[in-house]
Amino acid sequence: MAPDKHTLDALKIHRPASAAGSRGPMMLGVVAVAALIGAAIWWFYHPKAIEVQTASARAITASAGDGARTLLNASGYVTARRAATVSSKVTGRVIDVLVEEGMKVEEGQVLAHLDSSNVAVNLRLAEAQLEAARQSLGETEANLVLAQKNFERSTNLAEAKVVSASDLDRAVAELAALQARLARQRSEILVAEQQVATWKQQIDDTVIRAPFAGIVTSKNAQQGEMISPISAGGGFTRTGICTLVDMNSLEVEVDVNEAYINRVSPGQPVQVTLDAYPDWRIPAKVIAIIPAADRQKATVRVRVGFEALDPRILPDMGLKVAFQEAEPPAGAVASTPGAPRTTIVVPSTAVRRAGDRDVVWVVRNGRVERRAVNVGMRTGDETTIAAGLTGGERVVIQGPDTLADGARVAETSH
Repeated sequence: MAPDKHTLDALKIHRPASAAGSRGPMMLGVVAVAALIGAAIWWFYHPKAIEVQTASARAITASAGDGARTLLNASGYVTARRAATVSSKVTGRVIDVLVEEGMKVEEGQVLAHLDSSNVAVNLRLAEAQLEAARQSLGETEANLVLAQKNFERSTNLAEAKVVSASDLDRAVAELAALQARLARQRSEILVAEQQVATWKQQIDDTVIRAPFAGIVTSKNAQQGEMISPISAGGGFTRTGICTLVDMNSLEVEVDVNEAYINRVSPGQPVQVTLDAYPDWRIPAKVIAIIPAADRQKATVRVRVGFEALDPRILPDMGLKVAFQEAEPPAGAVASTPGAPRTTIVVPSTAVRRAGDRDVVWVVRNGRVERRAVNVGMRTGDETTIAAGLTGGERVVIQGPDTLADGARVAETSH
């Protein structure tokens, strides 16, 4: 017999209403906790963006007619090829100094006098000895004339058998002795003359003259001081009267990094800019490349000569040198006049050295890429890139040394 509806209803399981209603929020809480845990794990293991400072690579466009292209920039100084600290040949006390700083002097002009009193006394003594030697020579010459006559007379008498042979021998010996004395006295006169010349030369050495024409740049001694050609260590003896510079021998001395010396050649046109006159462009050219490198500085010295000198150019002035592209040889095809020339410029801190290459870090889509570049020149805080970059790219100018290709970065603008 089939159970009735009332009996079936009695078989149902009755659950409390509160338990059935709380199951949904509990599941949501579990899901939220799992999401938080997953987010924390992702944050912990996911690489963080590296903070870097960036700047834009600037593209500078100029026409070909704006001037020759600069291949390399360097710094240097004005130097004098002909300069000297003028001293004396002897040690002495300075009587007077006839020059001052900035004075122009000619070759052979008297610069100073030293005390010559002691030398003058010796000179007078030598002159007196010379005079005495000359007077002794005159006496000997007179006696020699008499001895010559006695010899002739004795010879004639000996032939006539009037005098003895001993008398003739005595006349011969007297004549020979006077002849020998005369020769010795003549030699003594030569010695005395040389002695006088020596003392005159020493007096002349107390007069200090300019070895060449130039400008006095420093006055190193004063009246009353001692001067000597040999340094006296920690004493009070000066070693020079003044410093003389030939202003017609001014040139530029530049130390070029040996990695870029291949961009320099003798006769190459150069543009010089003095630090004192930054708007003045001075034409010059390479005189010579010194065939020796400095091991400590990794540089090669280059001599640069001015096309024309100017009174504003002074020794030891600081300057900037731009080595320019040489003129094309005769018959070569020149670049089209007015053709644009683009130069990429970046801050110098963007260029780093990796092995034997120059590299920069370029930021693209939040990640960095290492790019090899060819450096053209360095001007102060900026560097010209000859190849490897285009205008508008963002480059890293400040960041850690641990940057790697593809690393995520967070950039801040310069």
